[in-house]
Amino acid sequence: MGPGRFNALIDVAGIRVGHHTAIGQGFLTGTTVVLGPDQGMVAGVDVRGGGPATRETDLLAPTASVQRVHAIVLSGGSVFGLSAGSGVVDHLAAARIGLPVGPHPDAVAPIVPGASLFDLGRGGSYTARPDAGFGAAALAQAMADAPGATDRAAGAVQGTVGAGTGAVVGGLKGGIGTASTVLPGGATVAALAAVNAAGTPLDPHTGTLLGAHLLRPEDAPGLPVPDERARAALLAITSPDVAGFGFTEPPPLRHTTLVVVATDASLTKVQCSKLAAVAQNGMARALNPVHTMDDGDIVFAVATEHGPAPDPLTYRQITAEGADVVTRAIARAVLAATGIGTAAGQWPSWTDVVQGLAPPR
Repeated sequence: MGPGRFNALIDVAGIRVGHHTAIGQGFLTGTTVVLGPDQGMVAGVDVRGGGPATRETDLLAPTASVQRVHAIVLSGGSVFGLSAGSGVVDHLAAARIGLPVGPHPDAVAPIVPGASLFDLGRGGSYTARPDAGFGAAALAQAMADAPGATDRAAGAVQGTVGAGTGAVVGGLKGGIGTASTVLPGGATVAALAAVNAAGTPLDPHTGTLLGAHLLRPEDAPGLPVPDERARAALLAITSPDVAGFGFTEPPPLRHTTLVVVATDASLTKVQCSKLAAVAQNGMARALNPVHTMDDGDIVFAVATEHGPAPDPLTYRQITAEGADVVTRAIARAVLAATGIGTAAGQWPSWTDVVQGLAPPR
């Protein structure tokens, strides 16, 4: 097994990804849209955190009538960021993409679940936050990320972009990460993660990433190993004793890791729900602790149905790899993040600290 062409969520046939990023003038936030085929994606969800900010997740229950979703929106902005989903709904409807609800071509209702992470105030202003325009802008980029486009690199970008723009992970800069795997039978499994966790991504004994043991050579070429200086510096930053992780006072509820895991196999809604649940194990391998009362950790799982329904063994492989690509995506998010400083605080990246670079300003 190896990664797909982009080692990203867009390796799953039918998936497109777009980001909108806002940095400066009080902003440090953004929105990410995962767009499916026009006919939608089968989807499930698993919510483990005690403080989620979500929209339309009840529709993903196996007992709910809706069978497919058209996009998933991940955003900063906590409860305010959920409005980004409205921008996606409006623009999909204008493109006549959605669940048919009447005989006229305009009679469609786009099904767009989503979730937000808490990054309020990190850019310096608590009122500089995502709105419907963020969702529309991220959707526009996703729509441009067509399989036949000359440059699909925008759909595979990682680091301080989209929903990961204002993300922080245990005092270090978090961000967007993505990874994929192609199974021997041809099915692709991939994940995208916006990493904004209360827990640490570090092995406290070495300063390396908890998820590093699952990284493949293509995931992080030339991955540095922290020396004792770097280890001490990393542990000082990520210690829970550091007040507020860069803020002047301890901030409550500033967490949540958001994940989308996808496959091009044909899964049922029940199977997507189980895929989401098993993929949560990938989060637990990369972050410690996870799923606390202060997190809103959530995994969406989608199937684009470009391939056949899996037999029991293949489905087991899909769920197992689903967890692994989540671990890899989280680790890659930490590695790709860019350190940043604002009026609210300073958040160096793991790479900055390991390489001995000056704190961001």
